[in-house]
Amino acid sequence: MSSLRIKNGRVIDPSNHLDAQQDLLIIDGLVVDEKEFGADFAADREIDATGMIVCPGLIDCHVSFREPGFEEDETIETGATAALAGGFTTVADLPDTFPVVDSRASAEFVVRQSDRAAQCRVVPIGAVTKNHAGEELAEIGQLIDGGAIAFSDGKRPISNPEIMRRALQYTSMWNRAILNHAQVPELVQGGQMHEGFQSTVLGLRGMPAAAEEIMVRRDIALAETSNGRVHIMSISSKRSVEEIRQAISRGIQVSADVSPHHLLLTDECLVDYDTNYKVDPPIRTEEHRQALIEGLADGTISCISSDHQPLSEEKKSLEIDQAPFGIAGLETLLPLCVKTLIEPGHLTWSQLICKLTHGPATLLGLDAGTIRPGSVADVTIIAPDETWSIRTDQFQSKSRNNPFDDMVVTGRVKYTIVDGEVRFQCRDAELIRSNKI
Repeated sequence: MSSLRIKNGRVIDPSNHLDAQQDLLIIDGLVVDEKEFGADFAADREIDATGMIVCPGLIDCHVSFREPGFEEDETIETGATAALAGGFTTVADLPDTFPVVDSRASAEFVVRQSDRAAQCRVVPIGAVTKNHAGEELAEIGQLIDGGAIAFSDGKRPISNPEIMRRALQYTSMWNRAILNHAQVPELVQGGQMHEGFQSTVLGLRGMPAAAEEIMVRRDIALAETSNGRVHIMSISSKRSVEEIRQAISRGIQVSADVSPHHLLLTDECLVDYDTNYKVDPPIRTEEHRQALIEGLADGTISCISSDHQPLSEEKKSLEIDQAPFGIAGLETLLPLCVKTLIEPGHLTWSQLICKLTHGPATLLGLDAGTIRPGSVADVTIIAPDETWSIRTDQFQSKSRNNPFDDMVVTGRVKYTIVDGEVRFQCRDAELIRSNKI
């Protein structure tokens, strides 16, 4: 029998409405009720969490680990290692690989690679359409048998409304969500940034907020008629937030997540044409940024996702009109959320942790995001007041495309525990591999 006691921490578990100063006892990979063993129970190992937050392991509802096909950007192993450093015990991997994850065998490949890496849990998201072509539904049932927990065509919007309607009807049989990149492709073709004053000044082709808003309205209408579940990835527009808020009030099964860079930045960040700020959907104006924060505060937006899009230096060093979209964000999500949400008082720690645990677990139908007695011991320990500087050259990710290098931030992941095993311990960014308790 192996055991671990986490002592003197502020234990926050939004799924159980728990926020208290207490110990957490783990035995044989499960959280147990300490009252059954007594305060004098001698654990094999103790972690002093004085001044720290102890919470369920963080969950990211969509990341891109690129394997197979684009291993120069990331692999499942390096991505899972980066996730541990960011405090994540479970991540959902988008199917934007080559070949696309549109069959049972390809979903099983992701599961096997995750098991081999033995870092965080990597669960596959299956493709909605074969080869992401948007023309024919993928083998939904076979993908579920292979381990797929949700469906998406990644950064390719499902633009055909009849395909989307049938996909929502079909996935509703298993109560699985479709994660859509809400955009009208024709309105953003060739775009580099948010369409507005700044794009005009910089001479860059814009991507109008209307491209997202039109698709959000369509998806809401289709979810209502099909009784399916649709989730909008990386929402970025004020009107999109308003539409989703109203839809939720009408009982429609629609949800959304937001990424930290959309909460922190405005489109002025592209003034120097730095491709590290080039993301899809684009970073928009202050009005949109404030609306996203309000959407989080009132519960309209249920999840925060890193939208981890790792890209090799060779790709991101191209001219801005040629460089691909994306930020490698797993390792900076928590401190950026502290900076944009906790420090200004927009969210409490309990609310923030809910967006990173219970919210995504509910979306994906995972038995995770909780540390109630009897649950699997996936735990993150955070030093909420520790100040440090982001160093992209110390990333565990294979890629460094992140615009926040050298930013001084507060809030740091100190331990990430998976299955009761310490997989990450912060010692000057050193990763502790297979440190069996």
